[in-house]
Amino acid sequence: MTGSRVVALGHYQPSKVLTNEDLSAMVDTSDEWIRTRVGIRTRRIAADDETVDHMAARAAEKALANAGMDAAEIDLVIIATCTAWDRSPNMAARVARRLGMPGPVALDLSVACSGFTHALTTADSLIRAGTATKALVVGAEKLSAFTDWTDRTTCVLVGDGAGAVVLTASEEPGVAPPVWGSVPEMSEVVRIEGDPARFAQDGQRVFRWATTVLPDIARSACDKAGVTPEDLAAVVLHQANLRIIEPVARKIGAVDAIVARDVVESGNTSAASIPIALSKLLERAEITPGAPILLFGFGGGMAYAGQVIRCP
Repeated sequence: MTGSRVVALGHYQPSKVLTNEDLSAMVDTSDEWIRTRVGIRTRRIAADDETVDHMAARAAEKALANAGMDAAEIDLVIIATCTAWDRSPNMAARVARRLGMPGPVALDLSVACSGFTHALTTADSLIRAGTATKALVVGAEKLSAFTDWTDRTTCVLVGDGAGAVVLTASEEPGVAPPVWGSVPEMSEVVRIEGDPARFAQDGQRVFRWATTVLPDIARSACDKAGVTPEDLAAVVLHQANLRIIEPVARKIGAVDAIVARDVVESGNTSAASIPIALSKLLERAEITPGAPILLFGFGGGMAYAGQVIRCP
């Protein structure tokens, strides 16, 4: 086998919806203030028993069902998360146990908002190397557990949930080589730290970098895939802010592409945002099977990773 391909996706979101009006009763904010600055209208908030591994397993079950596969067939599980409460056992091991898997390789990746695209590249690389054949890759976050609900600059952003993909070895690669890296001098712009640990960010620095530097990097991901931005059927960026997503998609040159805007209804779900948004696009059958899709994550640690995949 010379590569891997995405065969199915699934997502899970908590049932509790927190609206902008709800937040305006908690902090000094308003629906208009939030919508004009970040584009978010609602977000999903997990209950106490909706842990990271619980949400990841629910999304994984849906992806496996959509793939027509049994969990026992999976030999690699990678969970991208930066909000796991416990250090050990890791989320991948817990998900494998929840799904009744007999003995997969079980890894967690903590790269915050670009965690999913890092994990997808890692799984693809391991399949290309012949050390795995069928992989489950999940982005899952419970950001609400690390949020200061008195800070209006951050509490209006966060949401919880999980998105999953199933990858299989393929003679015809459906996941292109990545463009990935980091900006070490900006490593502190998005963080979860302190005691108690709380989410914080320098939103203006992230905005400037994303809207000025990111488009050129994203175009290079198209070059690596052998497609032009005009060829793209969809662009799924990390769902951080609508004021980043829309101008970046335009600057990339994806003139005919569907641009994922799930941030409006789901908020910023960090590593879960790309797979949730992509899963919804596929669920609504908005993308033709085989069409090229650009995925690009960026954020915490000022790490970034992007690649073009073929729609399952």
